Amino acid sequence: MTVRARYVHTNLVARDWRALAAFYQRVFGCKPVAERDLSGEWLDDATSLHDARIQGIHLRLPGYGDEGPTLEVFQYADQPEPLPTAPNRPGFGHIAFAVDDVPTVCDEIIAAGGDLVGEIVTVEILSAGQIVFAYATDPEGNIIEVQQWSKQQSH
Repeated sequence: MTVRARYVHTNLVARDWRALAAFYQRVFGCKPVAERDLSGEWLDDATSLHDARIQGIHLRLPGYGDEGPTLEVFQYADQPEPLPTAPNRPGFGHIAFAVDDVPTVCDEIIAAGGDLVGEIVTVEILSAGQIVFAYATDPEGNIIEVQQWSKQQSH
């Protein structure tokens, strides 16, 4: 049996969905697709939460046109305190964006309320080329990788 699949979206649970969505629109050019205000027994059943309510938005990720995947930025009416940010925490670690200029985008991330996790690094990866990249955070501490690849030079 062959399972056919197509990537659709990644969900990011926010403390303030409007502010976080504005960050991704401003810094990475994500485009609003559809707002959501969800609740009901069906949502309680799906989430195993009592009286669950979700508000948020789907943002079209850049580079894939009108049918590309989205970043689903949702805020639950009742949610626990977040864990501290850590690049090595098990589970989903980060989302990544290819950019034209890593230092400039890092400056934009900081100006929009995010921060850097470490330093901007340039390294040659055997058989892949040179990458300039950095781990940064959005205003809520979620990790973002910004990267710029250059093809490896023939010797």
